Amino acid sequence: MSTAPPRPYQSYVYAYPHKTAYRELGDRPALRDLWADEPKSALSLYLHIPFCEVRCGFCNLFTRIGAPDELTGRYLDALDRQATAVRDALDAAGGVGSGDSEARFAAAAFGGGTPTFLDPGELERLCDIAEKRMGADLRALPLSVEASPATATPDRLAVLAARGTTRLSLGVQSFVDSEARAAVRPQRRADVEAALAAVRDAGIPVLNIDLIYGIEGQSAATWRTSLDAALAWRPEELYLYPLYVRPLTGLGRIGADADAAWDTQRLRLYRQGRDHLLAHGYEQVSMRMFRRADAPRQAADDYACQTDGMIGLGCGARSYTSALHYSFDYAVDMREIRKIIDDYTATEDFSRAVTGRYVDADEARRRHLLQSLLQAEGMPLAGYAARFGAAPADDFPAELSRFAALGWLDESAPKGLLRLSPEGLAHSDALGPDLFSPAVRAAMAAYELK
Repeated sequence: MSTAPPRPYQSYVYAYPHKTAYRELGDRPALRDLWADEPKSALSLYLHIPFCEVRCGFCNLFTRIGAPDELTGRYLDALDRQATAVRDALDAAGGVGSGDSEARFAAAAFGGGTPTFLDPGELERLCDIAEKRMGADLRALPLSVEASPATATPDRLAVLAARGTTRLSLGVQSFVDSEARAAVRPQRRADVEAALAAVRDAGIPVLNIDLIYGIEGQSAATWRTSLDAALAWRPEELYLYPLYVRPLTGLGRIGADADAAWDTQRLRLYRQGRDHLLAHGYEQVSMRMFRRADAPRQAADDYACQTDGMIGLGCGARSYTSALHYSFDYAVDMREIRKIIDDYTATEDFSRAVTGRYVDADEARRRHLLQSLLQAEGMPLAGYAARFGAAPADDFPAELSRFAALGWLDESAPKGLLRLSPEGLAHSDALGPDLFSPAVRAAMAAYELK
């Protein structure tokens, strides 16, 4: 296998398999059967709100602009129906009253889109769905909510704080107005600063600020301006995202440059941002995530993304069991997204999985290795061996040999720990796809050709 490094920036790598590898499930399995034999004591709950006030030029998330004709109300009605059906399925599969098999939640999140697109009354209803329908005690769990500067208003934040929000993630992207315009994100720095002040005034324990590097016209000096402006608020967390130009996004349509020169620039800005945050008392959690050393931890101690299940509610959310990852149809094109949302709001029966991908033993190994290795702390080899009865080097000899030859593995890691080097973390989004199976690669490629 070649040891020549690929282009370092391709696409974000988070969960695996990617939703573009999902397909319609011919058997449409009942949720109660899918969850019957699954551990349910440390589930993660995710509620998806697919609305934004504007679609950023780089965005390929499942979201639409605006919500005409009382669409948010109809969407919450459907979310309520789905939550009721899912909770009924969990109970029937060994839920309330069944001892160790009782469904309990270890963490919760509202994402999108922009959950704070909802008005205060609708946010109250969203919290009620999580608590009264799903049985998640939001005041006792880590609860993370995403927001934009335009929608992080005091009245909305007051609702979220009162309902137990422990983390508010604000999508700032840049404190430089010209860069925000270049990313097709109309905002003024004064409004961003006002939103940050409102978050601090609300008393939500953890503030996360999202920043993007690689914007057209961005320089080391302007990147430093955004980094320092963010640091002035002493956020507990900072996420640094590379800008990717992808098909069907606003920047993709206008032909924004995405060649190797931009890759080199983004890698340079990544290193600048990483080193700047490390020098200011932040620790690196992953390629993107940086946490202030004295900040409270948000992830529940008993939740592990590699093994524990997720319940996703909403038409852009995914759920996963050990054998099946499932969701609804996925799209980036705005017309297709609108249709999927309309179909979701008209759905009455949410008792079956409709779209997804089955995860066999090989895919489970790939997922475990990928999601563990992309964390800066690395992966204990004993945990992998206990789950799969083998060592990662036995299952993925070619891939790990290649990573080592490229200098992406930390040779100084303690014995029994597989960990990326700083250079490996820098190339996380190039490293991840090397662990995708041929079948998943083919499914993703077929989706892109649609």
